[in-house]
Amino acid sequence: MKKLISILIPCYNESASLPLLIPKLEHIANKYSHYNWEFLCVNDGSKDNTLEVLRELRGKYSRLNYIDLSRNYGKETAMLAGFDYVKGDCMVIMDADLQHPPHVIPQMLEKWQEGYDDIYASRITRGKESWLRKKLSLFYYNILQRTTRLEVLPNVGDFRLLDRSCIEALKKMRENNRYTKGMFCYIGYKKTHVAFETEDRIAGESSMNYKTLFNLAIEGILSYTTVPLRIATIVGCVTSLLAFVYMLVIFIRTILFGDPVEGYPTMIIVILSLGGIQLLALGILGEYLGRVFTETKNRPVYFVRTYNDEKI
Repeated sequence: MKKLISILIPCYNESASLPLLIPKLEHIANKYSHYNWEFLCVNDGSKDNTLEVLRELRGKYSRLNYIDLSRNYGKETAMLAGFDYVKGDCMVIMDADLQHPPHVIPQMLEKWQEGYDDIYASRITRGKESWLRKKLSLFYYNILQRTTRLEVLPNVGDFRLLDRSCIEALKKMRENNRYTKGMFCYIGYKKTHVAFETEDRIAGESSMNYKTLFNLAIEGILSYTTVPLRIATIVGCVTSLLAFVYMLVIFIRTILFGDPVEGYPTMIIVILSLGGIQLLALGILGEYLGRVFTETKNRPVYFVRTYNDEKI
């Protein structure tokens, strides 16, 4: 029996990209016809006519299926919806904008046939990203690697092939605050990589601006390490020690030289510094507590409006 290969494509405002991507995937599916193929697009509350484009494409390509989420949940949650609905023996996750070139998929399949469960695509170059964005990305991965026990892979995104065993493992991880790149590392399994050159975006605009990337970076740090809490504890201990030493200095100086009315600027600086450190520590605690609050509600991570225009 032929094995089924699923291609998972999260979509947000990708009406211009999909008509270019799907024919390329169809070409690969026809070329490697010893597999069965499924293309699953997850419409993540797009504001353009992505859903209408998917309807038109499904009329032309029978391998194409699509999910329409009830609203925009974000790419991380859209991928979880894909994990739940893909039917394949393995799954390839890729973006709709063709920055993840489809011609890499056969290389992944070769590695899969060799017995690997997770074949991730590592970037040789990062395309037309700005110098600042590249440096910030590498800086972030360096921080994450130093603060977590998991192996974090730099220059690796969501473009990868996952065996059914990996898909089933990821489906069990239902947290609302999701950082899928960390989850790929967390589940383990037998991994290897293929290298690829990042292509230029063919149409539309990326939704991953600096604000989105910053939020994703914070999510990654808070999801997989408690180091910020430890830093707050260390800063608190050091500050308390310095305050104690300063108190001794003031006490000894008062005994030896009296108590002149001086030190107002110093007092203000100390008060503001201690207040800032306390607010920082409270903010870090609040970030973790907010995530605990969200998870304890135990709400469904997403809702699907339709699957191939059929109500769920």
